Amino acid sequence: MIHTIFGILLTITGFFDAIKYYWSAKKIREVGTAKGHSRKFINAAIINDIVRIVYFILISKDWYLIISAGIAIFCMFYQFWTIYIYYPYRYRGLQNFKRPSLYVFVLNSLIPNKYRRRL
Repeated sequence: MIHTIFGILLTITGFFDAIKYYWSAKKIREVGTAKGHSRKFINAAIINDIVRIVYFILISKDWYLIISAGIAIFCMFYQFWTIYIYYPYRYRGLQNFKRPSLYVFVLNSLIPNKYRRRL
């Protein structure tokens, strides 16, 4: 009984954890730019929740944790995609502007600013 009550509370707080990523993505869309939003932060959050989901599926099998992490990962991917679309690329607005591939975008966000090429 106590396990179920805390599981439901965990799922509710997990939903609130996830909704902050949705709010952030919504604000990016309203403003029209992702300037000031860290790509490294969202990459680390996504990796953390993917590892967490795999752990819960393989080891723990706790459905409350899987559900809360699943909701969070969905909202994180939504924010990641929004940052990808609204990222302030260097050549945005020019006539032949082409957004870099998703692979280049992720790889570029993992490299320290000192060594990476500006998109």
